[in-house]
Amino acid sequence: MVEPVQPRVVVITGGSSGIGLGSAALFASKGWRVGLISRNKERLASASSLIEAWTPGATVAWAAADVSDEEALAAAARRIAATLGPISVWVNAAGNGVYGHFADVPADEFRRVTEVTYLGTVNGTRVALSHMRPRDEGTIVNVCSAVVFHGVPLMTSYSGAKAAVRAFSQSLRLELRLAGSHVRLGTLFPPAINTPFFDHAISHMGFPSRPVPPVYGTRVAAQGVYFCATGGGGEMLLTGVVIAYSLIVRVSLRLAGFLVSKSDFASELPRDDPGSARMPSLFAPACSRCVMDGGFGSQARSWSTHLKLLSAWRALRSAMMPAPKLRASRPVVRSPRAPGCADAHRSPAGSALPEPAASDSGR
Repeated sequence: MVEPVQPRVVVITGGSSGIGLGSAALFASKGWRVGLISRNKERLASASSLIEAWTPGATVAWAAADVSDEEALAAAARRIAATLGPISVWVNAAGNGVYGHFADVPADEFRRVTEVTYLGTVNGTRVALSHMRPRDEGTIVNVCSAVVFHGVPLMTSYSGAKAAVRAFSQSLRLELRLAGSHVRLGTLFPPAINTPFFDHAISHMGFPSRPVPPVYGTRVAAQGVYFCATGGGGEMLLTGVVIAYSLIVRVSLRLAGFLVSKSDFASELPRDDPGSARMPSLFAPACSRCVMDGGFGSQARSWSTHLKLLSAWRALRSAMMPAPKLRASRPVVRSPRAPGCADAHRSPAGSALPEPAASDSGR
């Protein structure tokens, strides 16, 4: 007898704000059970409440952990899996940065960016594999950045960490393929996204950090994460801007460097609310409220032609493919609800991604 398909479960690190929160909201709106991981319990509870408000009936669980601490991260994943069931998708979206000339960035700040942005992704991937390999199924999504194609001035720690994420993901993807594993690994390369990242990054420039135009809305990145998670792995360049950037680097590294150098990195980009900045979260969680968007909403693009074309192509391909055969599912054995997790009820499938007002706070 074929049993009903179990609800799918996604776990997202950095899930209390920015791309992580936006992705969680989108997955919940499509009927997924959502697990959130970040450092601050209050912000996690707030994020859970927001998702429940945006998608009534959503099933959300959370557990606090610092992604740079592998043992704490593994414990958080076990608590979420005990509440929601087997993990189908794991998204590594946690990251931070420091803004300033390399000589002005203290060694401990540089090291911390590497520990969270790169090693946090490594830790998350290792934990995810421990849940997925025994079942030989699942997808991991590592949120990378367009800076991997050519590093940008004033963000040496972040550029280096994201470049390491890409190389690590490429190596592991090939390892999984050679081993015949059905676990998939996707890497997403977004452009500058209007998240609270720029309010939370420490700045040594005398003013807060800012994105390099063109800037895109958080929902564009969330849609990219969802596409990457449900598309079978591989590398995904999120927008036409990122595609063009990567092609220029392939044609001429010198030309790419010249174009990057012409960007006005050392000036302050106007914010919707100048008072929103300067809430660093490198060594401790920010005390601001939980939000998805940063302070550049008036400059952010809300859609991507590349994503629209991908959506149309996927819809066409799905319409032309025969329906897949159902396979018997394994019974899910859950332990009692673990302390430190908060959950609700399952989300109805097909709800629209919410449109909360842009906020002046960050993650």
